[in-house]
Amino acid sequence: MLLSRSTDADWEQWGQQDPYFAVITDDALRQDRLTPEGLSQFFTSGEHHMQDVFARIRRHIDSEFMPKRGLDFGCGTGRLVLPMSARMDDVTGMDISSTMLAETQRNVEARRLRNVRFARSDDNLSQLEGKYDFIHSYIVLQHIPEIRGRVLFKRLIDHMASGGVGALHILFNNTIHPDPFGQTSPSLIARIWMLKRHIRRLVPRLLGRKADPEMQMNSYNLNFIFATLQAAGIREMHTSLQDHGNAHSAVFYFRKP
Repeated sequence: MLLSRSTDADWEQWGQQDPYFAVITDDALRQDRLTPEGLSQFFTSGEHHMQDVFARIRRHIDSEFMPKRGLDFGCGTGRLVLPMSARMDDVTGMDISSTMLAETQRNVEARRLRNVRFARSDDNLSQLEGKYDFIHSYIVLQHIPEIRGRVLFKRLIDHMASGGVGALHILFNNTIHPDPFGQTSPSLIARIWMLKRHIRRLVPRLLGRKADPEMQMNSYNLNFIFATLQAAGIREMHTSLQDHGNAHSAVFYFRKP
């Protein structure tokens, strides 16, 4: 079934073909257009993102937030691992793509960082060891079918230490389907992805270039998110709502008791 189809192979292909564009879909980050200036701007955007994350945590969750051990789930090429490494003693970058992880490792080694480790993701998060006092994930779960992403969301919370802080991003609303509050029917999603897959294969062939791998955009049910957080004992959180054009998303900031 399309909705539960594994996207792992797609992301391995993205890592081999266009790793930086896969993180931020800007044509300037295409592998054949990437410049040192573009790469610098890419990593600067990661620093700005992490500044905002820490500012929100210190404003709304913990004014003295100073994590020691952090996890970036879906780290890609290390855009957010690098600024995390400057803010805590031990950082793990986790990704489903071994090629992406290798690129992160190159970026880490180029900066002579010694406090970053790497873990290959799976549905059980089996390579994670122990607990983390900061778990972060941004523009990642949306690319994972919800049936798998729900399991991962729960397991990320399981790996948080008592008193640890989470900053987890999800997509929840597609504005082209306003009547059901952005929750597209499963049958329609299947038809849309089938059509997009045919178009994605046909157009590059007509233009004489290589087709991009699939990049799914999956909305999550907010009832599931809230129920999962409540089941973990979380009673308060800060939510940052974001507008990505035709899609709405949120970053949930919370402390695990």
